[in-house]
Parts: sequence; structure tokens; C-alpha cells
Amino acid sequence: MAASSGRTRLSPHAVAALALILVAVALPFFIDSRYVMGQIILALFYATIASQWNLLFGYAGVFSMAQMAIFAFGGYATAMLCFYFKWSVWVAMPAGAVATTLFSLLIGMACLRLSGVYVALLTLAIAQAMYLIIVTDTECFMMVGSQCRQFTGGAVGFARFGDLGTRALLKGNWIAGNYAVVAAVFAVTMLATWAVLKSPVGLAFRALKDNTAYAIARGVNRFQAQLMVFGISAFFTGLTGGLYAVHFQAIGPGVLSLSQLLFIIAIVAVGGVGTFWGPLVGTVVLVVADEAMREVGEYRTLGLGLIIAFSIVLMPDGLVGRVSDLARFIARRRSAARPAA
Repeated sequence: MAASSGRTRLSPHAVAALALILVAVALPFFIDSRYVMGQIILALFYATIASQWNLLFGYAGVFSMAQMAIFAFGGYATAMLCFYFKWSVWVAMPAGAVATTLFSLLIGMACLRLSGVYVALLTLAIAQAMYLIIVTDTECFMMVGSQCRQFTGGAVGFARFGDLGTRALLKGNWIAGNYAVVAAVFAVTMLATWAVLKSPVGLAFRALKDNTAYAIARGVNRFQAQLMVFGISAFFTGLTGGLYAVHFQAIGPGVLSLSQLLFIIAIVAVGGVGTFWGPLVGTVVLVVADEAMREVGEYRTLGLGLIIAFSIVLMPDGLVGRVSDLARFIARRRSAARPAA
């Protein structure tokens, strides 16, 4: 029997996480462009939203189309708490996340007794109803100086209701401070997602997706488990929505557009549905591609569509799934080539 080498090997996930932490810490020291830093922050927002949609659909099998509505609810809740009650953004963001979780549980109780495409259609209808309620709100709720304000902000939304304090603290380098906060929220979200997936609850989510009838027969309550994952996903999505509103100092009904939702779904599909790093990889690919095609005008959307189509056809499991398959293939070849003891 061969003696153990005594060395502890890090898992690929741990190596990837350490590499990402090093890259994240180093970025502000190597990038001077405020525009580039702004795009990186936007990509982190996309990656966080996509990771929670991936948790919902990729692991639990709940095809919800209300992800951007939940994101928008978190942003609006944070903005309204700051605007109407003058709360600090540091208090309003977690409070908005809790309110978003309660909102999502209401949606879940209405939708999750259904399954499959019916959940998708009903959640999409709720998202569109939320959009219409906001843009058709024209009744004056209060006067701000000589300007009439609607309760939901109407088609204009809310602006300049507070910031993270980095402008006063870091002056001209405030974008680096905002980046640090957004990156920290992304890291906490990914860590919490990993903990959920490795817990018994996460196993129940995956069992329901893989074989619903068998999971129910083994005692898993489908409705309760899916409602739980709906709430967990909504908390971090709502927190991200609040941070988005605070970073840009504005929130409006544009975040509820169908194109934003489809972009999030495309990110997960390109990166790999049901893979932990898929949302991040998909975000990098599509955001970089989108930025690279900025100068081609009307062909930009066509280019993104071709990238998404080729990814789905050639790599049904996404980029991360293809890399994992390649790694397993190499490991099998090495194992077969190793001489027997």
C-alpha cells in the first residue's frame, strides 16, 4: 500500500476562489480608467443576479421569470426608504433585502404550487404588472419643492437619495471604494450560495430538480423547499438591487425590461446552467463581447445572439461544463496510463 505524501490538495473550487480574490484585490491598482472600473462593477451586478437565478433554476429547477422584478423591488425599496424616511443607505439596503424576501415569498406562494412553464408565465406576468404599475403611476403623492412626486417615482424613478459615502471619503478615487463594496457583496453572495448548496437543504433542491417524484417519495416537501430557495435567492438579489440603486444613485422602471432578464438568462446558459462558476464565466464572456462590439452599431445585438446560439449548440452544458468534461477526460487518460502497482 502506497504511503500517503502528507500533502493536502486544494479543490479546484478553492483554487479558483483564491485566484479570484487575488485578481479582485489587484484590479484597482492596475486599472486607472473610471469607465473600465464602472464596467467591471456592472459586470459584478450581472454576475450576482445570474448566480441567484442559477441557484433558483440551475439547482432547484424553478424557472422563474421574475428575477429582474425582484432585483427592481430591492432597488426601489432601498431608494424609497432613503427618499421618504431619510434612512442611511447602509440601513436601507439590508432592510430592502428583507422586504424583497417577503415580496418574493408572496410571489412564491402564488406561483410555486404550479410547475414548469406555468411558473415561468405567471412570474413573467407579475413582473410585467409591476412595470405597468410603476410607469402608469401619475398621481401626485407629495410635493418636493415645486415638483410633484409620484409614490413609485413614475416613469422617472428616484435619483440622488444617498450614496455609500465613498465620494466624501476617497474624493476622486470613489469608484474604487464602490468597487470594493460591490465585490464584497458578490463574494458574500457566492459564499452563502456555496454553503446552501453543500447543506442538506441544497441536496433537497437538487433532488427535486433531478427527480421530483422520487424526492417527494423520500419525504422532501416540494412546495416548502422551493419556497425556501425562492426566498434565499430573493434576499441576495434584493440586496444587489439596493446596492445597484445606491451605486448609480438612481433607479427606474428600465431595470424591469425584458431584455435585461434575457441577458441574465443568456449569461447562465453560456457559462453553464447548474454549475457554480457558470454565472461568473458567462458574465465575463458576454460583457467583454458586448463591450468589444460597441462600435459596430446595429450588428452588436446580432453578434451577441450568434455567440449565445453557438454556445448553446456546441456547448449545451456551458463553458464551465465543457471545461469540467475536458478535465475529467484528461484525468481518466492519466489514470489509464499509470502502471498498476
